[in-house]
Amino acid sequence: MFKKQNINQLFVIASILFGAKTYVIYRFLFNINLENTMQEFILFINPFVTAFFVYALSVWFKPKHQTGYIKTVTILGSVILYLNLIFYRNFGDFLTIPILFQGSNAKDLGSSVISLLEWYDVLLFADVALIFYLAKPSVNIGEVAEKTRPKGRKLILSLSIVFLIGNYVLAEIERPQLLQRGFDREYLVKNIGLFNFHLYDIVQQSRSKAQRVLADGNELSEILTYIDEEATDRSTTDLAGIAEGKNVIFVWLESLQTFVINNELHGEEITPFLNSLIDDSYYFENFYHQTEQGKTADSEFVSETSLYPLPSGAVYFTHGDNTYQSLPQMLGESGYSTSVFHANNGSFWNRNVMYGTLGIDHFYDINAYNVTDDNTVGWGLKDKDFFEQSMKYLTSLQEPYYTRMITLTNHHPFSLDEEDATLMPFDSNSRTLNQYFQTVRYLDESLELFFDELKAAGEYDDAIIVLMGDHYGISDFHDRAMAMYLDKEEITPYDHIQLQRVPLYIHIPGEKGEVISTVSGQVDIKPTLLHLLGIEDDNELGFGTNMFGENRKDFIALRDGSFITEDVIYTKGLFYDRVSGELIEETDVLLELKERAQQELTYSDQLIYGDLLRFHDLNQ
Repeated sequence: MFKKQNINQLFVIASILFGAKTYVIYRFLFNINLENTMQEFILFINPFVTAFFVYALSVWFKPKHQTGYIKTVTILGSVILYLNLIFYRNFGDFLTIPILFQGSNAKDLGSSVISLLEWYDVLLFADVALIFYLAKPSVNIGEVAEKTRPKGRKLILSLSIVFLIGNYVLAEIERPQLLQRGFDREYLVKNIGLFNFHLYDIVQQSRSKAQRVLADGNELSEILTYIDEEATDRSTTDLAGIAEGKNVIFVWLESLQTFVINNELHGEEITPFLNSLIDDSYYFENFYHQTEQGKTADSEFVSETSLYPLPSGAVYFTHGDNTYQSLPQMLGESGYSTSVFHANNGSFWNRNVMYGTLGIDHFYDINAYNVTDDNTVGWGLKDKDFFEQSMKYLTSLQEPYYTRMITLTNHHPFSLDEEDATLMPFDSNSRTLNQYFQTVRYLDESLELFFDELKAAGEYDDAIIVLMGDHYGISDFHDRAMAMYLDKEEITPYDHIQLQRVPLYIHIPGEKGEVISTVSGQVDIKPTLLHLLGIEDDNELGFGTNMFGENRKDFIALRDGSFITEDVIYTKGLFYDRVSGELIEETDVLLELKERAQQELTYSDQLIYGDLLRFHDLNQ
């Protein structure tokens, strides 16, 4: 078919095939936002540039090893691409080193992973089959008559390096200081490519591991000054101590987003109970989750420490032995017993270790529940059964108590038994979104039953009940279907940020409550609950501020570097009017806010990576 030449033609074909496959995945299977022609061009060239460099290394091997190297790289690269695609379909994000080390969670994913597979995925491995075929001696393309001459090898290597440098220069022109702004993984992937991003991630993780060893606490003074001056509200309100001495029941509403509240499907309310609860609660309609790759574990961490989750991985896994000042610890010092209810394996997200670090007295994990085939669906015990079985433990807790209850049913892939579905599914090209509304309705019904059980058991009147969505349920991978439901032409970066709003209810029996439009986030939970419970601690540390306070910080930051104020949303390098969604011009004031938001994220990272709170007397 082909004549033997000094330079192995197979690496050129492999480069083209793998580059083309990678581009197709980038452009059509990842939902990467492209803002201009330059970004389109960079996204197109970087798969080929990277593939050419990696495959070109084959010419430095002896002829008999070249085809083996090419086949190995093709298989390995294809597996990495596919694992990222599966992860992206669920989380709208890319794999990082800490996530890979959390492989112990994989056994709990079950049907969630299976639901992410598509029939056409097999086509993504067609190039592997073709390369193996072309590498056969009988085809005669995988063999080389003699080792590539030194000049040829140097020329190939030089060209591949020049291409890589050219790609990076274009990326820097498009996004100055690209590698210094690692909050947004999508920007890195679309500018330098997925595989170069993974190399960057390895370097960053190596640096972060060294930070704790090298830390000496000198950085702490600057961070504490920032917290005291910029992120602390010492003012009091009429609500200070309104729930003093009351039990705290904090329910994590799995994957619940605000867009379903007071909304309908097929002419029916999606969440009738939660809608009715608004009038009797302090309901925050502009409350944003601030999680990253740790999702529920991140929401637990940020809510209870007022620190931000890490940009990659989950603090629960990577820094479970650090020193923290958590809400359960502070409540424990004020006489509260503390517990968590979650019908999942205790080792999932390293909870059985991290809860001890955070000051949780008792963890009621899956072993505390009667779990059968009849009362499970999706990720485990159905929410109605979870609440019902939890009551015998809840009523026996030492008072006053602080307890968290983490639901499961409204979790991807949002599967539900037919007898539990009381709402018809949505009709779109996204099975995930179609089923989401049904499991949201089931969660709503479960909460109504739980409130009834609390009242019947005598636990309702003397409690403050907090309901909070932990993170998004529908990733931007399903933007087309989401736009269809919301009756929009497309989901813009502005819309994407607004979809990061999750419900927050603070329900105090006997209090009428109100709808609060103030922009707030999960980082604000700890100081807010302490304020309501009348626990004022001048040494309380964190980046959140009391959501009822008058001197609130003027922005909340999301983990990717986006931020929201009462007037502005910043994301993907653009500023939007928060109410209208119209683009607005950047000003010096807005740029200063952007720098402050990113500085705050950096300060939080320094506290965690360096374990800096071990150098601070938290009781002073």
